[in-house]
Amino acid sequence: MTTIVDHLTIPCKQRNMDWLKAALQIAIELEHSTLPLYLSGMFSLKTQNYTSYNLIRSVAMEEMVHMAVACNILSAIGGTPRIKTLDPGFPSKGLPGGAEPDLTAVLAKVSTRQLENYLRVEMPDFLLPDEYKDEKYPTIAGLYDAIKNAIGDNADEVRAAMKKGGTSNQIGDDIGFTTIKYSNKSDPLDQLYSGIQEILEQGEGLTSRTLHAGPASESEPAHYCKFAEIYYGARYRQPQSGIELTRTTEPEFFKGYRIPFPNVVNTLAVPKDGYAQLLKHDPNAAEVKKNLLAFDKNYTVLMNELDAMWNGPADRSWPTFGKAVRAMFSMRVLAAFNIMKYEVPANAVARLGEIYPEEYDLLSTYTDLQATVFYGPRFVNQNVGAPHGTGRPQP
Repeated sequence: MTTIVDHLTIPCKQRNMDWLKAALQIAIELEHSTLPLYLSGMFSLKTQNYTSYNLIRSVAMEEMVHMAVACNILSAIGGTPRIKTLDPGFPSKGLPGGAEPDLTAVLAKVSTRQLENYLRVEMPDFLLPDEYKDEKYPTIAGLYDAIKNAIGDNADEVRAAMKKGGTSNQIGDDIGFTTIKYSNKSDPLDQLYSGIQEILEQGEGLTSRTLHAGPASESEPAHYCKFAEIYYGARYRQPQSGIELTRTTEPEFFKGYRIPFPNVVNTLAVPKDGYAQLLKHDPNAAEVKKNLLAFDKNYTVLMNELDAMWNGPADRSWPTFGKAVRAMFSMRVLAAFNIMKYEVPANAVARLGEIYPEEYDLLSTYTDLQATVFYGPRFVNQNVGAPHGTGRPQP
């Protein structure tokens, strides 16, 4: 994958249609990469119904919408969304392509540290700490801003491509998907801009100094706001003093109705090898592997069905959508009721520093090693030759 920094260093005058299609594919990969991060946390909640669960679930649902919007925009200009081989490569520093390089991206349970990572992913520019503002690519919004500018700079070619149409489908639903339909009655570019604005307002790169989306999204809390409510343990409430929202004053905006921190299953953060070395020290390894692989197979089915929705026969896109939804719901059962019931042997936990010397700090930061530890879902895409792109054998 071309890094985003490299992509954005191309001079604006050279950002042609090929550049635009490649940038939209990067956006698809970024939106997809947030799903395993958030779902790992969501599945770790012991009660999958209360406030924290519903807040995380609503963000995950909208990340799927954002991915779909990016796919629809790419399809509308004659591109082909590539989904079935997506693999973020967690754990890593930053998101795919070098986005937000200060971020620790790890599949782990909900914790204060992991919520800080979630907040970093969704952080609007005006709340970005000074030490991150010198990064060449600090927020996801930077990519979308470049995409918007490239659409305008190539306006005639984009309109022509939209009029001609492409081979990939437009996918819509009642959860907020923006579908693109060419019409000569209005400027078709407005639909592209509207889709990007939907993504920005709902979470990534909100820059209007508010933590809520616009009227089109019923002024719902942005993703950053939803995660902040869990982090601060209270609902958002505008201070009566009328103070401006800044990094310093942010805690004053979260003093509404209290939200107790959720009860969480203490899952072991997923190491680069997907527990392969750890399983060698588990006498119950065969049973654990069976359940890990069942989840990975289901996740791979989801990726295949999503790819087929956009790139398969148009008349099959809706039934394929149904298969993808079933695979999504199955992941929760396969993770929370199967994988996460298996304890990591205490003697193996005690030897984690020996088993994973290079990753021990990461594992001990995102897992309470003094308590009982359980396995968690790995989100291995079996379409990829080496899980997470590490070149390791799959256990």
